[in-house]
Amino acid sequence: MRRILAQCRKELLQFRRDRLTLGLAFLLPLLTLLIFGFAIRLETKVIPIVVQDFDRSPLSAAYTDRLFATDQFRPAPWRGDDPVADAIDRGLAKAAVIIPPEFSRRLKAGQPVEVQVLVDGTDTNNARVIRNSIQGTTAFFLSEKELLTNPPPVQALTRLWFNPGRKESLYIVPGVYAVVLWIFPSLLAAIAMVKEKDKGTILQVYASGIRAPELLLGKALAYLLVGVSMAVVVMGLGGLIFQLGFAGDPTPLLVGTTIYLAAAVLFGLLLGVRSANQNAAVQGVSLVGFLSALLLSGFIYPLSNIPPPLSLVSALIPARYFIVISRDAFVRGTGWAGVWLDVLMILALAALLYLVTLRSLGSLQLADGGGGGP
Repeated sequence: MRRILAQCRKELLQFRRDRLTLGLAFLLPLLTLLIFGFAIRLETKVIPIVVQDFDRSPLSAAYTDRLFATDQFRPAPWRGDDPVADAIDRGLAKAAVIIPPEFSRRLKAGQPVEVQVLVDGTDTNNARVIRNSIQGTTAFFLSEKELLTNPPPVQALTRLWFNPGRKESLYIVPGVYAVVLWIFPSLLAAIAMVKEKDKGTILQVYASGIRAPELLLGKALAYLLVGVSMAVVVMGLGGLIFQLGFAGDPTPLLVGTTIYLAAAVLFGLLLGVRSANQNAAVQGVSLVGFLSALLLSGFIYPLSNIPPPLSLVSALIPARYFIVISRDAFVRGTGWAGVWLDVLMILALAALLYLVTLRSLGSLQLADGGGGGP
């Protein structure tokens, strides 16, 4: 244990002396949190559309005002007689709503009216949002004006749980925590390990008689402490900036974060052991770590949308399970009853990373442990 603690102290001293590494540990995670937290928006808002009103009645004007009364749409500028050619084809608008003549008269007479809606289908997701929003706004307008002639026999009364205000930060920011706390601790650990090989100090370590488990645990403990400090700073400022608070029992998050950071550090050490230089280690973390945590964890895209065999690969991504823990802590508040399996999965993956890294590190040493090289 003394050797492990000595190795940990050595790593922390080297880490404190390197200003570039300090910036990488704390400034870049905060910048990533701010960029992701403010820039990523899953719900499309302020969509430019044009409305061509051939009826020009108070009722058609009220319908037009209702379309723009929400924050979903905004009027787009257009000239001429053809909104499709003047606005949609030129990319000034994403949809055109054409109100026919006698719109008001037919509605008041209880007769059906067809309002033409032309949507730019280049972005299929955006087109679906526009179509559903216009349909919902039209139904609300008819209900508000008491113009529904045949109300449906079944009406769904919807209530949003956990996030009634539909704040996207409650969904995005806990996911950002998972990405940030996976990438940067693993990157720091990978650079620290590969530096030993670049500078040749790994030979001195082997000559000192320290065993592979002691070297691995010493480095892992040091960067686990750095990762915990990083988590406190990132989550603390994230909570202040985006107004996030615990929704329930915080202990699953505390335990899960510690295990998750250990897995991230071990992943970085593994890449550092297997890499020939710092460039290779950084590229490995960027390609394998960042892309998997971003695309295969459920951070942005639902896991159910990931096709096989990538859906099987996602089961080996620790960020997948930590996102569930993080979102539960800040949004749902279920506690251990809802996330205990995710904590166990992260623990199992951390143990697997430790065994693989230990095996890779042990293969670099000579059989007697007295010397060796990369």
